Amino acid sequence: MKKLFVYMKGYGRAIVLSPLFKLIEATLELLVPLVVAKIIDKGIGGGDKEYIVRMCLLLGALGIIGYLFSITAQYFAAKTAVGFVTRVKHALFAHLGKLSYEELDTLGTSTMITRITSDMNQIQTGVNLALRLLLRSPFVVFGAMVMAFTIDTKAALTFAVAIPLLFLVVFSVMLASIPLYKKVQKALDSVVKSVRENLTGIRVIRAFCREKTEEADFRKKNDELTARQKFVGRISALMNPVTFVIINLATVWLIHEGALRVEIGILTQGAVIALYNYMSQILIELIKAADLFITITKAVACGNRVEAVLEIPAGMKEYPEISADAKNSDAVRFEDVTLTYRGAGAPSLEKISFSVKKGETVGVIGGTGSGKTSLVNLIGRFYDVSEGSVTVDGMDVRAYDTDALRQKIGIVPQKALLFRGSVRENLRFGNPDATDAELWAALETAQARKVVEDKEGGLNFVIEAGGRNLSGGQRQRLTIARALVRKPEILILDDSASALDFATDAALRRALKELDGEMTVFIVSQRTSSIAHADQIIVLDDGEIAAIGTHESLLETCDIYREIYESQFKKEAAV
Repeated sequence: MKKLFVYMKGYGRAIVLSPLFKLIEATLELLVPLVVAKIIDKGIGGGDKEYIVRMCLLLGALGIIGYLFSITAQYFAAKTAVGFVTRVKHALFAHLGKLSYEELDTLGTSTMITRITSDMNQIQTGVNLALRLLLRSPFVVFGAMVMAFTIDTKAALTFAVAIPLLFLVVFSVMLASIPLYKKVQKALDSVVKSVRENLTGIRVIRAFCREKTEEADFRKKNDELTARQKFVGRISALMNPVTFVIINLATVWLIHEGALRVEIGILTQGAVIALYNYMSQILIELIKAADLFITITKAVACGNRVEAVLEIPAGMKEYPEISADAKNSDAVRFEDVTLTYRGAGAPSLEKISFSVKKGETVGVIGGTGSGKTSLVNLIGRFYDVSEGSVTVDGMDVRAYDTDALRQKIGIVPQKALLFRGSVRENLRFGNPDATDAELWAALETAQARKVVEDKEGGLNFVIEAGGRNLSGGQRQRLTIARALVRKPEILILDDSASALDFATDAALRRALKELDGEMTVFIVSQRTSSIAHADQIIVLDDGEIAAIGTHESLLETCDIYREIYESQFKKEAAV
């Protein structure tokens, strides 16, 4: 977690002042038993009421001043903790946005949500308490012991025996708890994942009557989390009773010794009360310290989890040694490309080679799991090839600045995802500077103009998170329009017309053909009708190219393509 402390830069003054004010407040607290002893011995013992009043006023003054110092310390501690965690959150959120698809696949959404919410809250609480109590509690414990020795050395030896035993208990529990709290956080990840999947897929769950099954699965994961929390809780819970036993035994012995020494005139009654008060202060501070160490243990475990994410290299690896091929003028070229995902047993793509000229339309078709999406993801370098190379405009995609490469590309992913906000805000994801005229033009091409015109407010119509207030076809058309607003050199439609009827799909393809400029278009589809017009069609089978050609030539030469076409022909002919 120590690498996170770089985000505390600028809070040095608050980091010093918070514990400093707490130590001043603790010093005033250590004076209280001495004042009480004076009241008992001199005020009550001597019958001096005026002295008692003065000492009581002094006690009140010590309390008020200590309270003011405590509030000030709390202010600086809270300011530091909140500011520090805010910076870490911003850094983590920005870092997650820069991670490659491969790293995001490995981490998982539920884990990232837990780390940016629950883990951050634990870190904030830990930092806040550490600034206020990490120095104060040991200071009071040892300060009370020193003050006890100034009263009576023999009686104070009780403190010298009890305090090391107490610290042994505290640190033993802390060391046992740290690895267990890490396991608790992992179990929490699993519960968050289950909740997220159920909330996202609630309609599917209900459609298949899987409520009871999902409830049982959630209960199982929640019970596992509960069991781990109970186990580590039992260990942590040992701290308070064990410390109470040690302190109370020490208190009993202290009162016994004090009574004997008062009897023989070595100690006064006020001194014994002072010693007892110091023992009580130690008890209170050790209880605070026990809770503090548990909180810090959780915070350290959470901090290590956050730090582990921040240590993952952001973005794709750079290859400065790769230079452009001046002879290669193709818009896109694949040369002996193989792609193997991390942890996969076999390549998802193997020995893929083809080239595409500027302005051409390329269809990509194949069975489920044949590697269609994997192929187009390599163009924007969302994954790096395992072997071979992918070039865009004659330059290897690994030699590009990532942002510069993706500015050339407009992507419509398989899942039509829209964000909460107006239609205008969603479309400007493609180009923040786009005018309303450009937005309407993109909507016209995407066959979505009437959809937006029919909505109240038009471009100002507010889309709910995920586009819940739109149909599947409407979402797809708006995501296509969003990609077109960018005016990309390469447009990738990854099965993005699956929710469109055949007439709208055909109108979309005609509109794309009529666009100005030499835009290269990749259409990934399961429909042969959607790619029949393409300049070339790539047929994939189990990660390999089965054939490349036009619609007519593939019907004659490629069995896989012919089977797909014939399975759809009657349906398409009827339409």
